[in-house]
Amino acid sequence: MARALELARKGAGQVSPGPLVGCVVVSTTGEIVGEGFYIFEAVKHAETIALELAGEKARGGAAYVSLEPHAHHGRTPPCTDALIAAGIKRVVAPIEDLNPKVSGKGFAHLRASGVVVETGLLRDEAAEVNEAYLYYMQTGLPFVHLKLAVSLDGKIATRTRDSRWVTGPESRARAQDLRHEYDAILVGAGTAITDDPLLIDRSGLPRRRPLVRVVLDDTVRLSPSSQLATTASQGPVIVFGNKPGPKQLLEKGVEVVNSERSDLLAVLRELGSRSIQSVLVEGGAAVAGEFLDAGLVNKVTFLIAPKIIGGVEAPSAVGGRGVDLMSEAPELERITVVQHGNDIEITGYPQINKGPSDEG
Repeated sequence: MARALELARKGAGQVSPGPLVGCVVVSTTGEIVGEGFYIFEAVKHAETIALELAGEKARGGAAYVSLEPHAHHGRTPPCTDALIAAGIKRVVAPIEDLNPKVSGKGFAHLRASGVVVETGLLRDEAAEVNEAYLYYMQTGLPFVHLKLAVSLDGKIATRTRDSRWVTGPESRARAQDLRHEYDAILVGAGTAITDDPLLIDRSGLPRRRPLVRVVLDDTVRLSPSSQLATTASQGPVIVFGNKPGPKQLLEKGVEVVNSERSDLLAVLRELGSRSIQSVLVEGGAAVAGEFLDAGLVNKVTFLIAPKIIGGVEAPSAVGGRGVDLMSEAPELERITVVQHGNDIEITGYPQINKGPSDEG
């Protein structure tokens, strides 16, 4: 199962809006005879690829699949049919696929056909591999991952707003790997105007869909000569604002969606309606604070450089309203700590996550 999850991860950036799936087929003698992982453009699912490699050695054997096999006709025939036809006698899958078209139906079809189905093995690890997909299937909203590069004293720039670079090259490479895993990247108007970022996936890894670049810009101040606007024909740029976009900006291919910046839930719903399952929020401080205040952050990554910037006028990483009491501060759980060069990455999940709500 660990190998199936490893294979599933190989599809990162190449499966959305589908899930990451890996499959390992084991013969009756315990030998691995077939492996596969899903890539959207390849059409074939992980199970089919693994079974084709295994051939007759699959008969009587077991299939370890990182997610419940589907039993419906979609872009491909049911994977459950392929498993049954290949003579697989046991399927081990850690979690159910929460897609309503699949959920529970794949397991039921296999069991009805006499296949032994076992679930729960490496459940937590499997859920983390597909955390964005599963959250989207549950809520219809994209999974929100807040990523910030900060100094040891929590600053994201100096008092003169110089921010290149807070962290070292290894952390910046890590940030590109994160971008590769997500459908969209989101920043505020301040970051878009001050830094004039390009916001592209520079990982060099293959991806199915271009990274959607999102700017929260109430008064639509984004310049038609900005890097975002001038590259809109190469990758989508969506500006959420409460006024129509200027003609020059629209002519560049930038899409302006009417929305109040304060209504982040409406922004996420709009992105979700476009099959955007995951959003990497990269700043600045105001946007980070607004998402945290709204309880709409699912995951947090801080890349921390061993630098002390200082200065009361130097911007801190998180703005917004914040909390009144220390006991109200969201605390991360399931924390991982990794070193990148001289920098430290801390990643975790906010323990206090109010989640999407329609209440004020």
